[in-house]
Amino acid sequence: MATELEELVGFLSSPSPPVKKAAVEIVRDLTGSEDGSLSLSKYASTVLPSLSQLLKEKKEVSEPAAEALINLSLNSNLAAKMVEMGMIKTAMDVLYKPDCSIARLLVMLLVNLTQLDSGIVSLLQIEDDKMQGLFVTKLVRSFCRSSDETRDDPFDHVGSILVNISKKEAGRKMLLDSKRGLLKQILRQFDSTSPLRKKGVSGTLRNCCFEAENQLQNLLLISEFLWPALLLPVAGKKIYSEQETSKMPLELGSALSIERELWDDPEFRVEALESIYLIIVQEAGLRAFWSVNGPRILQDGYEDEEDPKVMEAYERVGSLLVHGSGTEGPSSTSETPK
Repeated sequence: MATELEELVGFLSSPSPPVKKAAVEIVRDLTGSEDGSLSLSKYASTVLPSLSQLLKEKKEVSEPAAEALINLSLNSNLAAKMVEMGMIKTAMDVLYKPDCSIARLLVMLLVNLTQLDSGIVSLLQIEDDKMQGLFVTKLVRSFCRSSDETRDDPFDHVGSILVNISKKEAGRKMLLDSKRGLLKQILRQFDSTSPLRKKGVSGTLRNCCFEAENQLQNLLLISEFLWPALLLPVAGKKIYSEQETSKMPLELGSALSIERELWDDPEFRVEALESIYLIIVQEAGLRAFWSVNGPRILQDGYEDEEDPKVMEAYERVGSLLVHGSGTEGPSSTSETPK
């Protein structure tokens, strides 16, 4: 005889809209607790495909279905099963339907699924030569087109997806591919008013800089966006004269020549300095950094800095500037892609 939970899961596929709606709301509520999620996990082979199908329904059903999947995807075993059954493709297909009403939830589901290596591979579409990179290109385009002026921008969390995929070499190479131009688009969001977007851009850029040894040329090709994104967070309060900014990229020089808001979160400043370190440890990167007056900017920023961890990051870069690139490599930074 079927248990109550088995019957509930069966109702997710009911032909009756009211029954289906009631069932998915109960399932959603169950996933809000650890015990409930654990109980449902025993029926994963049924409940996950059923919830996946409900993503394509009207909002009154698709919304609780998406919320349930987000909660269940916090369990890495269930998340792996979702990836295996093609949940990333399903989420992307629904996300880009013209009448999609659960965009934010689908993006949050993708954030959770790309915590897994298999999820990253699925989103990058590595195993499909013809479609490779299509999903990522769509997400970057949405991230850059949507306005962060709205309080509830559904694509804010794309920044977290970009951080996740840039933890893997294949993801970094895709973002750095000059023909795709994805990192260039992403960097244009670095001055967003959304902390979530800023965090996504900063973390993605830092991870991409771990490819500096092999991809430095592609990083320097977008210098007009790269140096503002790296130097403005750590430039301090000083307002620079026209003479001092004359050799800088226009966007960087313009921003430094006026009064500006400081970047409050020390994590942004640390990540910017770690990114700079990874670039200037390469000889060509060091030359490029000097060419934009980078050392002087950092010196002025260091004088305004009060956070001990950020000061330590300044000092690590300063030591490299004083002693030259030498034989140090990326391993001397404090972290790995994260």
